[in-house]
Amino acid sequence: MTPDPNAPARRAVIGLIGFLTLVDLFAAQAILPTLAAMYAVPRSAMGVAVNASTIGMAAAGLVVALVSHRLPRRGGIWVSLALLAIPTTLLAHAPDLATFTALRIAQGVFMSAAFTLTMAYLSEQNTGTATAAALAAYITGNVASNLVGRLISSAVASAAGVAFNFYVFALLNLAGAALVWFTLQNAPAMGVADGQAPRPALARIAAHFGNRCLVASFGIGFCVLFAFLGAFTYVNFVLAEAPLRLSPMALGLVYFVFLPSMVTTPLAGRIASRFGPRPTFFASLGLAVAGLPLLLADTVAPVIAGLTMVGVGTFFAQATATGFVGRAARSDRAAASGIYLASYYLGGLAGAAVIGQVYDRAGWPAAVVVVGGSLVAAAGLAATLRPATAGARGELAPAI
Repeated sequence: MTPDPNAPARRAVIGLIGFLTLVDLFAAQAILPTLAAMYAVPRSAMGVAVNASTIGMAAAGLVVALVSHRLPRRGGIWVSLALLAIPTTLLAHAPDLATFTALRIAQGVFMSAAFTLTMAYLSEQNTGTATAAALAAYITGNVASNLVGRLISSAVASAAGVAFNFYVFALLNLAGAALVWFTLQNAPAMGVADGQAPRPALARIAAHFGNRCLVASFGIGFCVLFAFLGAFTYVNFVLAEAPLRLSPMALGLVYFVFLPSMVTTPLAGRIASRFGPRPTFFASLGLAVAGLPLLLADTVAPVIAGLTMVGVGTFFAQATATGFVGRAARSDRAAASGIYLASYYLGGLAGAAVIGQVYDRAGWPAAVVVVGGSLVAAAGLAATLRPATAGARGELAPAI
């Protein structure tokens, strides 16, 4: 087969769409100490508010998955990204923590809608290796948003203030909407998945909860984002306070720890296919656990090394889990993915809330122990998976 000379350009566009869709999700974590001081609230309260977008992500991911057969792909994606600019702009003027939290939830709703519909578009418009390549590009864009979003937030907030920072992100939202409008406008109309009329929502959900491997995957997703957000939300305060005392700009540069994940995460599908899901989970979660003791160091270098290990391990585990869901679901994969995303993001919210309280009441070492417990729980769930379930059917889905 003759190579498509336009394929690299298309993958670049897909990666950029993935980046612009989720660039708001974790960017505010980079300015958490500044926001906590601005609103005069405890670290745990600000951590929950910043991560409240996960509530919207969880709810909208499930709803959109259940009604996705009725939603236009291109139109739904660009409208969601355009509407995302509204709460992003209003965050610049949020008068109190409650308003800030509500606007972050609204951001999550629109980001999740765009993300879920883009996933459906990529799966329906590609087949075989083209699907894998498209999803790998989307994965890279997702991971890049974790790094670049934080860098943009810390740099702009340091140079021009918090309000201007949110204006910049609103412009990025509109840029994403415009990119989708111009690049996906010729996509053919989508049909109902599997050519079947959809069953009632409760019946579709109940069917997936009868699959033990899927339930274990939902739990793994919950535990992984619990640990990831618990660690990466509150390490900002550790880095900003004594003895490390990093400046806001230096705090942003720390997030280059996500750079290795941009290289390793797209490999998760092939690794899991070759060695099986359980060994892949054990290796990735083990790497993350091994990095946790380094987060307790009183110098910057080992903390950065530990964050790199936690980032690579959790992203790899998350990519493996999302790919496994696609394989383990016997039917109605859109609904299965929606349930998984809901569990995943609820785990992130729980991690922000629980780890914040532990950090405020018992200190950073205790918080790191709880993070480790969540990763161990994920490994325990992974041990229950049957390797035969993860056959060749299904492709790797993006990790966020």
